Amino acid sequence: MDNHSIKNLQDFYRKMGIEETSIGEANGFTIHRVQKSFKNLPYRSEHFRPNYYNFLFSKDGDGSYTIDDHVFPVNNRTVYFTNQGNFRTFEWIRLSDAYLITFDETFLKENTDKDIFEKFPYLLTETVRPGTLTPDQFARVENLYRLIEQEFLSPSPFQHKVIGSLLMSLLWMIKEYCYLDYSPIYEGNRRSQIVKDFKVNVEQYFKDILNSKTGQSMRVQYFAELQYLHVNYLSNVISNKTGKTMLHWINEKAISTARILLQNSTLSIKEISYKMGFLESAHFSNYFKKQTGESPVAYRKRMVK
Repeated sequence: MDNHSIKNLQDFYRKMGIEETSIGEANGFTIHRVQKSFKNLPYRSEHFRPNYYNFLFSKDGDGSYTIDDHVFPVNNRTVYFTNQGNFRTFEWIRLSDAYLITFDETFLKENTDKDIFEKFPYLLTETVRPGTLTPDQFARVENLYRLIEQEFLSPSPFQHKVIGSLLMSLLWMIKEYCYLDYSPIYEGNRRSQIVKDFKVNVEQYFKDILNSKTGQSMRVQYFAELQYLHVNYLSNVISNKTGKTMLHWINEKAISTARILLQNSTLSIKEISYKMGFLESAHFSNYFKKQTGESPVAYRKRMVK
């Protein structure tokens, strides 16, 4: 398998050559019983770089995750969070009961809280250590992720909103048990700090747009200037550390923000274009269609019923 990004869990299993049909459609969120996929143990994955966030809940199993050059054990009652972008492998030696939840940026922004990254800063860090819970703590967490699974399998038209609410509860619980005073393992690594600051700055830029401020043109130079760095240096750091260009990160945030505005506001397309930093609505429409495959008008019509 090559080292290109894995766009979602379905893509991961396909590229790993694992036949798996129980995950469902690729819609920005999955919850999956890991033991259904890995029956011939031990199993060790190839290197891959996911383009999504994930939580692993290992109730009964033994294995390990390797993120870049950091190796972490996964045992009974382990909660493990990984961000998008880092190279990784994983290994299962014994596996009886484990759940994997994955989600992307768009799902978070559309179905949880606009301040999601401020409330849960561990979502922005590159690598954090897994947590081992007490039996009582894990039981509470398990109740939540099983409720999420039930909703994921339901036909409810409000499925994503309900999952988003339950996911918020789960994030609060994980913060309490694992990351209340989280400490990134890369503390002191200048390049890693640059990546984190870039993510925070991009997040704040688009948060300001949602909070009724008007954006300026989405230039990579702007984010380099915030850190007093040359744009080429920042670009190289971001690409090498995350596997995605600065423009890729910015476009992901921009489209997520535009979708929220198109769904949840009475602003016209022209007004949204201006808020997003486009001088002409036609330019915004062309940009949105290039990134998503459909026009802002078509997206709004499909989503707002």
